[in-house]
Amino acid sequence: MNPSSLPKVIGVGVLVFVLVILSATSTYVVGPGTRGIKVTLGKTADQFLPEGFGFKSPFITSIVPVSIRQKTQAVRAECFSSDLQQVILDLRVLYRVPEQAVVEIYKQFSGDPFDSLIAPRVQEALKEVTALLTAEQIVKSREEIKQKALSAARLKIGELLKVEDIVIRNIDLSKELERAIEAKMVAEQQAAQARFTQVQTQVEAETAVISARGEAEAIKVRGDALKLNPAFLRLKLVERWNGKSPLVVPAQANNTGAGLLLPLGSAESPTPP
Repeated sequence: MNPSSLPKVIGVGVLVFVLVILSATSTYVVGPGTRGIKVTLGKTADQFLPEGFGFKSPFITSIVPVSIRQKTQAVRAECFSSDLQQVILDLRVLYRVPEQAVVEIYKQFSGDPFDSLIAPRVQEALKEVTALLTAEQIVKSREEIKQKALSAARLKIGELLKVEDIVIRNIDLSKELERAIEAKMVAEQQAAQARFTQVQTQVEAETAVISARGEAEAIKVRGDALKLNPAFLRLKLVERWNGKSPLVVPAQANNTGAGLLLPLGSAESPTPP
């Protein structure tokens, strides 16, 4: 290489390097599910940048990405019930940053606004709801607590962030309180079973009384019918005759009617001579 051409080669290399740096610092890409915040010399633009490729002023302008996708964060809320029992709720909060609020969120909050905006409001809402219920009611009314706390948290947070849902994963009570609630529930189940058994026994007794009354009434009706119509008894005997030789029972002395024919049961008919 000619020594005289060396400075030219170096100059071309430096120029190419500078052009690469300028092109890299004068373009930006906003990824899917995010919006860009343009910051120029410490001043934030009023409008966000949509997804895609674009140009910016090199060195003096930076693009800060803000995610608008739904996120999930854990929250632990230490509450007290109306009967002054400590209740610890393990939650999962589903939230996202609305597109129209990305610039305001970036201006007002540093980093993720969850810890400074959402978590305290959700905890406050849960404490307000649980303070109106006993510890036993809190355990039984999980869905009701969730809906009321979700509504209260949305009012407290406003439009800056969108709270999609609150999931109550676990409710922790003291061991003594858990045993007391369990014992009460067992006692209630036993009492309900005893009431069911009592009602069942009463129904069976009433059914037996009704059946006995019906049977007694039927016997009385049959007895009255026999008194009024003695021929009815002879008809029944004839209907039930098994074809064997009958036994003749003579009529009583004060009765002028014929004798009754009674079956002999399993007795064989006499063999004719």
